[in-house]
Amino acid sequence: MLFRGRYSGSSFSELLDVDFPQLRAESSSGLSQGRGALEIPHGTTVLAMRYEGGVLMAGDRLATAGHMVASRDVEKVYMADAHSLVAIAGAAGPAMELARLLRIELEHYEKIEGEALELEGKANKLSQMVRANLPAAMQGMVVVPVFAGYDLRRHMGRLWKYDVTGGRYEEAEFETSGSGGIYAKESLKKAWRPGLSSGEAIRIALQALTDAADEDRATGGVDLARGIYPIVKLATASGVEDVPEATLRQVYRERIEIARTPAVAE
Repeated sequence: MLFRGRYSGSSFSELLDVDFPQLRAESSSGLSQGRGALEIPHGTTVLAMRYEGGVLMAGDRLATAGHMVASRDVEKVYMADAHSLVAIAGAAGPAMELARLLRIELEHYEKIEGEALELEGKANKLSQMVRANLPAAMQGMVVVPVFAGYDLRRHMGRLWKYDVTGGRYEEAEFETSGSGGIYAKESLKKAWRPGLSSGEAIRIALQALTDAADEDRATGGVDLARGIYPIVKLATASGVEDVPEATLRQVYRERIEIARTPAVAE
């Protein structure tokens, strides 16, 4: 039977608030009971950068709880819709929930309105969701995402960073987040340039994650023994695509060979 509630707009979050408030209460009940004092698993380093064909987003796979490894294969980069991506850093559980809710929100809007929300509207929607998480953030459940996508109207890749209050700031070149973000950003500053090809962008992103892992113990590098590589995704005019693991493996092998090759004295 078709459900007809009081809410008639296109926002999934507002639909929950108006017609299903009990679902909101259940999902947030654990946040008001002192869970901030627990060792909450945290995701660490993620990054995004523009390149010639669109935008690249990448993240390491390690999640930590204090000084312990909580998981070695966490996914921190998510497809938000056909042309946008969101990367999460901070408290792992709420961050993953926020990324999944954003995807549902965008799908719901498109079904109700008959067309996808524009890219800047998607960035605004995520800002509202981060702001709504502020009470939980005050208890230690901080979520600081990075959002990026291909703007079909402007024919270019765009990316935004956020603060804990939901403030959003568009970046023209690249952005990072997480405990290893400062080291990844320093690496990107040295290597990024306008007009990068997708192959060059992938190499630069993997180098930035490697540099972050070298300096930040909470950032995971490539795990060759377990075959665990960073997650790397691209958003272009044709949509979102995953960079194959075989490509990442080849890039790391090339880096290892270069590192093993002795420098030739002039």
